[in-house]
Amino acid sequence: MVDESLKSKVLETLDAFRPALNAEGGDMEFIEIDDDKKVHIKLTGACDGCPMATMTLKMGIERYLKETCPEITEVVQEF
Repeated sequence: MVDESLKSKVLETLDAFRPALNAEGGDMEFIEIDDDKKVHIKLTGACDGCPMATMTLKMGIERYLKETCPEITEVVQEF
């Protein structure tokens, strides 16, 4: 079971990043934090199927999330 304070911090961080996705017509949906501290999200809108989605996920969302929540090991895209 994931610590609720970690989940709250992750959700807050994702909400802070969300305007960058919204500006391009995209968004993201939080799915879960698994036992390995991997955050699972689904990219939606213009981000779903975008050729740059992996870069956005790894170099944007994951990097930003790890800076604010060092416990997080990875961000995984769900389809």
